[in-house]
Amino acid sequence: MGIESAALPNGVLLTTVEKLVNWSRKASFWPATFGLACCAIEMMATGAARYDLARFGMEVFRASPRQADLMIVAGRVSQKMAPVLRQIYDQMPEPRWVLSMGVCASSGGMFNNYAIVQGVDHIVPVDMYLPGCPPRPEMLIDAILKLHEKVMAEPIDARRAKTVAAGKQPIVAPGAMPSSYRYDKQRRAEWEQAVAAGTEEQLRIANWMGVGK
Repeated sequence: MGIESAALPNGVLLTTVEKLVNWSRKASFWPATFGLACCAIEMMATGAARYDLARFGMEVFRASPRQADLMIVAGRVSQKMAPVLRQIYDQMPEPRWVLSMGVCASSGGMFNNYAIVQGVDHIVPVDMYLPGCPPRPEMLIDAILKLHEKVMAEPIDARRAKTVAAGKQPIVAPGAMPSSYRYDKQRRAEWEQAVAAGTEEQLRIANWMGVGK
């Protein structure tokens, strides 16, 4: 018993299961086919022959969210699109990641009005933000490579344990006021009362469904 002194044969590498699993995940991202506005044109250009995303294991944009593990939110998110985006996210299997592409997806951009969600992180948890209007394909590739680094540093059980403990991801980030409530004093008061009572999710769903309008 003790430390083995014999040299390993050629061609044998030692690593951890965690690093091997994370390497497999980051080298085989399958993005969902999901484009919302101008940034989607740059996303499509990134997947074309000139930039060749297949070099990074991303040659397949999946039409079914059940076969995708990366959502690239490319463009502004309207209030009516928000529940659709959340439904697509919920259909993606774990582990899954979200890349917010462009300033409109990240913060609403120039569309600071009631019709646009002021940041997709109100709807889904975001792993990587990419500024620009729109970002060039080189910028998208750089953001994806940075997301690779994040995946490689992530404990393999942490994300699953967090999801299981939560039971289900919340529809929106806690305390995030919908943009449709910000500029109406009466609706803003309704939202504040709902937050105090812990019923903001029901109020948001009623807003999406058009109840009480």
